[in-house]
Amino acid sequence: MDWSRAKNVLIFTFFLLNLVLANQLWNDARETAGPNLDFTSLDVGTQQLMEQKSIQVLAPIPGDTPQLSKLSYTYLNGEAGKRTELASPIDSRLMFNRPELIQELEDEIQDIRDYEYDPLAELELDVQYGVFVLHPLVENRYPLFNVNLELYYSNQKIREYRQTPVELQPSGEAEKVLPASKALGRLIDNFLPAGATVKDIKLGYYGSVFNSDNQVAAPVWRFTLEDGKVYYVQMNGDVISPKTEQTEGL
Repeated sequence: MDWSRAKNVLIFTFFLLNLVLANQLWNDARETAGPNLDFTSLDVGTQQLMEQKSIQVLAPIPGDTPQLSKLSYTYLNGEAGKRTELASPIDSRLMFNRPELIQELEDEIQDIRDYEYDPLAELELDVQYGVFVLHPLVENRYPLFNVNLELYYSNQKIREYRQTPVELQPSGEAEKVLPASKALGRLIDNFLPAGATVKDIKLGYYGSVFNSDNQVAAPVWRFTLEDGKVYYVQMNGDVISPKTEQTEGL
């Protein structure tokens, strides 16, 4: 056996492997750091204020500005649904495999394929259960944050659910949404405290809830902070903090 030749082949193979690994690490670093460091869509004054207040944005700033209309929706049962036990508990891991989750639950839960899991939604529950929260989707893409489908789990099994089915209808003419960068700038300039960290930015629908079967929601950008606080910025720049349902205008 030619050991010298074999040694050269091994050296060359390890060299190629190192090149592949280095390239993968570089691409991963670019994907991770790129969105977090690109604040060029923000006004210069807002960028300076971010630095002064030590505000961090760990989520990419979306650049899409689709045409969306307001939304009216009706509670089909007239009231919030009751917690219902599933015929057979299912593995909680299916929460992260949407096709399998739908397959397991579509016979019991109405229109579950029209809902999307929201990992940032927080609910206060009894200590016996955790909860997964899903929202109905408008145009199969934009979550209606006001309405929840709740899946209750314990011991790695989803055992109960609560649903309030709604009927969604567009209301009024579609208009171009406020750019996320403008909405974020509004928060940074006027609302976010020093040291705040924005961990998620998402476009969806939200509106104040009235004592009525018929409700109205409008397109909003939802900003979720590291400490759990949430702000909704409407298309006219008004800001809603749902903890207090306080709306601040321009």
